[in-house]
Amino acid sequence: MTVAGTSCDSRTTLTGDLFVCKGAAFKPAFLASALEKGAVAYLCDEAHAAELSAVAPGTPALVTSDLRRAMAVASAVAFGRPDHDLPIIGITGTKGKTTAAYMVRSIVEAAHGKGSCGIMGTVETYDGVDETPSRNTTPEPPDLWRHLANARDAGLAALVMEVSSQALKYDRTLGVEFAAGCFLNIGLDHISPVEHADFEDYFSSKLRIFSQSRVGVVNLDSDHAERVLGAAGAAGRTLVFGLNHPDADIWADELVPSEDGISFTLHLHGSERRVALPFPGEFSVSDALCAAACADLLGIGIEKISQGLAVTHVPGRMEFHRSADRQLTVVVDYAHNGFAFESLLSSVAGTFAGAKTIAVFGAVGHKAPERRHELPRVAARYVDYIIFTSDDPWTEDPLDICHQMERELPEGFPHEIVIDREQAAERALELAEGQRSVVLLLAKGHEAYQLTSTGFVPCVSDCELAERGVRAYDERHGA
Repeated sequence: MTVAGTSCDSRTTLTGDLFVCKGAAFKPAFLASALEKGAVAYLCDEAHAAELSAVAPGTPALVTSDLRRAMAVASAVAFGRPDHDLPIIGITGTKGKTTAAYMVRSIVEAAHGKGSCGIMGTVETYDGVDETPSRNTTPEPPDLWRHLANARDAGLAALVMEVSSQALKYDRTLGVEFAAGCFLNIGLDHISPVEHADFEDYFSSKLRIFSQSRVGVVNLDSDHAERVLGAAGAAGRTLVFGLNHPDADIWADELVPSEDGISFTLHLHGSERRVALPFPGEFSVSDALCAAACADLLGIGIEKISQGLAVTHVPGRMEFHRSADRQLTVVVDYAHNGFAFESLLSSVAGTFAGAKTIAVFGAVGHKAPERRHELPRVAARYVDYIIFTSDDPWTEDPLDICHQMERELPEGFPHEIVIDREQAAERALELAEGQRSVVLLLAKGHEAYQLTSTGFVPCVSDCELAERGVRAYDERHGA
């Protein structure tokens, strides 16, 4: 018997797979279906062993007391340890994972050609064979190792992946050997009964990335940088980066913001280049330094690094949609916690001084309740008008969530509630008419669905709403 891979969804099981019997909704019928599809053995926990042996008598079974860890180990072996033959970059942090990952991808493609770098993250998964939208930032081990194997077999130059705190805590990435494990920053987020019990659990989960990295890459400007550096000692080597840190391995200075983005001088191994990023903010420069460090480890020189950074595009992240007369700018960004709001909105306020700013956002249901307090407080410091709307309310009433956020605003702060997100964007664009304005559509980015009590419901993405709004503005103004 030869095991060629693993799966935990009977609908996608292939011949030769080891089928993993997992999940609160697991049913013995799923195993029967997987065996019909060609699974040659199965992995289960001790609690289900007797029941499943009756369903599949004579089928080889692996029984474990720790299903999550066993699933990761078995998947790594079944797919032939592709991490030994493929450089894998892992990036974690409270904000910036997606942007930094796309920066790495853009640099690798500048050096090796389009399609040469795989990516796994919040937006999409591309492994040289499959290209699909993502649902989880970091997939479960059977899918994760299958993508790594595809990338190896496709001959990709590298693969970059966002590594969530949940993935590290629950061993989804267990066994993956990262060529570089990157730590961007840490802030308060994901603290709830269904995520992390407290900040310490969140922080310590993220720090686990270094224990499986050949090189640890650390942002000297991060909060708790000393603790991060201490944890990075678990990696074989440490590289550090930062803004205005001449003592760092990779650093930046001479930052010049504009309405088109931000430029800076990149310093790497004694060489320097001016780099122009097509989006704003010091935080973007930090992400770029992280990407430059990873590219350097991959043997890519400073010229290709600067070229790749200059053309980076991140779907739904810091996307700027501008009218022909440049009186209207619509910013689409995935910022969804206080840390990200502070970084983005302070940058926009400084860059677009004098413009009217209107922010459209909500807060998710049933997790990260701190966002309902932080987001309106931060936004009120930087924008002129807020429209509260729906953002994945799940089984909660989005109106209740909006009212909770509303109570956090200073007395008399201009705002309104428009639950329908499409109508909220249209209202913001209506308010922007007649003056130089910036409309910020926040927290959903590229996503074309809302998570409600009935499941995932299709909706128009913020990206499309921005394009539609600017197009309509240009038509009204004869552009």
